Order: sequence, then C-alpha cells, then structure tokens
Amino acid sequence: MTGRTPARFTADDYRARMERAVRAAGDAGLAGLLVAPGPDLVWLTGYAPPAATERLTLLLLTPDRDPVLVVPALEAPDAAAAAGAPALTLRDWTDGKDPYAATTALLDTGGRYGVSDNAWALHLLRLQKALPDSSYASLTEALPMLRAVKDAAELELMAAAGAAADATYEEIRKVPFAGRRESEVGADLADLLRRFGHSQVDFTIVASGPNGANPHHEVGDRVIEHGDMIVLDFGGLKDGYGSDTSRTVHVGEPTDEERRVHDLVREAQEAGFRAVRPGVACQEVDRAARAVIADAGYGEYFIHRTGHGIGVTTHEPPYMIEGEEQPLVPGMCFSVEPGVYLPGRFGVRIEDIVTVTEDGGRRLNDTTRELVIVD
Repeated sequence: MTGRTPARFTADDYRARMERAVRAAGDAGLAGLLVAPGPDLVWLTGYAPPAATERLTLLLLTPDRDPVLVVPALEAPDAAAAAGAPALTLRDWTDGKDPYAATTALLDTGGRYGVSDNAWALHLLRLQKALPDSSYASLTEALPMLRAVKDAAELELMAAAGAAADATYEEIRKVPFAGRRESEVGADLADLLRRFGHSQVDFTIVASGPNGANPHHEVGDRVIEHGDMIVLDFGGLKDGYGSDTSRTVHVGEPTDEERRVHDLVREAQEAGFRAVRPGVACQEVDRAARAVIADAGYGEYFIHRTGHGIGVTTHEPPYMIEGEEQPLVPGMCFSVEPGVYLPGRFGVRIEDIVTVTEDGGRRLNDTTRELVIVD
C-alpha cells in the first residue's frame, strides 16, 4: 500500500541539516541556535530525549565550532546512539554540577540566539542570568522556514504517511455511523491509523450534524443520526512524518443544499490546489480557495486559514493565509483545506496535503473528494 520502507536518515543527512541551520541563522543576523528537546532537535540530530526530563538538554549551533549537544550524563549513552551523533560533539554534565556554566562558556556573551519554541522558560532564564547581555528570538519568529522544504527522502516519508491516512479513510467508510457515538467512530479512526503504521495519533475529529459547524470540534457523546453530514479530520505521525486529511461524508441521502455546499467546497479546494506553483506567495493559495466560496455567497462561513505546513509536526510554517507573502518553494508540504460552516446546521471541509513541485503541486492524498454516502 505504501511501497518500500524509506531508508533511515544518516549522520551525513543530519550534518547537512545542521550546516543549513547555521547558515540560515547567520543570514537572519543570529549568533547561533539553541535547540531544546522537541521536533527541531529530532529533525536536526535524530535524538529524542525522554519527554519528561527536566534536566538541561541543548544543541548549540554556532558558526565558529562544530555542533555541541549538552546532555545529562545519565542520558549521554542514548544521545551517543542517535543517528546524528557522529556529526556533533557531546558534552555531558552530572547531577550536582552547573549545566549552565558549561553551556554559556560556548556562547557569545552579547550574542542574539534563536531558541526552539518549546524550550523551558527555566532553562532560558538561567542562560539569560548567566549572560545578561545576550538576547533571544523564537525559531518560529526568526527562522520560520527552517524545516519547510523537504528533501527527497522526507517527501517519500510524507507520501507514505499520506497513503496510510488514505487507507484509513477507505476503511472508515465501511463502518456503521448511524446510531453510534462520535467517540466510537473516532476510536475506529485512531485504531486504523495505527494499523496502517502511525506511531502517534494527533487528532480524530468526527463532527456530526450541527457539530460540523465547529472546525475543531472534538469527538463527543453525540449519537450520529440518519441525515447527518459528518466532517472527518484525522492524522498523526508515521515514521516521524505527519499526515492530515479531511473528508465529509453523509449518513443517507443529502439534501440539495448539503450537496451544493459540498460541491462548492470541493471546487474551492481544487482552486486552492491549482494555485500551487513555485514562486507564488502562500496567500495566493488562500485567495484562490476563498474567492470561490465568497463568490457563491458563503464567504462569512469560511472562518479559518486555507492551510498549514506539515512535516515532523502536523502543524508548522508555512501558513496559507492572507498576508503571508512567503513564496512557495519546491519541497514545501502543506494542507489545502477550505471549509464552510453553517452554525447550528452542518459543516463541510475537504483537505489534502500538497507538496510543491518544480512546475506546480502534487497531492499526497488521493481518496475521492466526492460526497460519500455512509450507513
């Protein structure tokens, strides 16, 4: 279903990413990057420390020395086993010692550094105290496109995650909907994502009837009824890369209005996809999809951006939204997901993950975008 298993990333892959990050930091006027545990650290080094650790773990990327990963001594063996470890130097510290002294000795006393968004405030404040003339900017603010452009191996992983989400949709269409709670169908979606290779399920939206008018409705105890329109939105991580797709189904035959709104959203999604090509500003994708809905008189009911980036997290830059002038670049991956939400009645959303190619765009989701009838 998803083809061969893509090769794992090598130390050279991680070395190239860290070198790219250092160059990008310099171009942004930064003295370097400080990367805490989280998706940025995994992407740059292949190392994912224990999620609950409160001990300082920090990757230091500066132009004047090789990458340094500061880690607690008790976690150093795991860090040394990471795929990217040969491309960096490990500096461990033991409990009872001051990890900040060892870290700040490697930094410019007056430098401005980019810091990963999920760094602990405790650690950042201690660094600031030790280096009072230093300053910091979030990576999302300073380098929003750091992970945005995927290489060939990453695109293969993205495609495999998309295929797994597609397989999940094909199977969920076969389950009974009417008479079951949204939470039960949501559990089916989560089970199917895992069956098709996802290690992490980030969301399973099952928004039936009037709940469909809430774009981020969480599964609840509402019993799905005959005649309901249902927005299905689900995704997570497979082999470290994200999936995210939305389709809208109907229990039994839809009304003429329901079918008309669904057709409108499908047309808008197609317009957004056709706007994708290198050099086009992200906002043009939003404009293309939004114009279709606005021209049909439903503009006030399209209440969110048209898309978001996706990669090692399911939501990341770039964003397809008015005002975002970042040009599209081959290798970028993002959602195209217009919707119409009629309060108290129903909602419709159709979403594919799209990657920018040399001459346009390519969908990573291939299931039908027609309105599917379910039982």
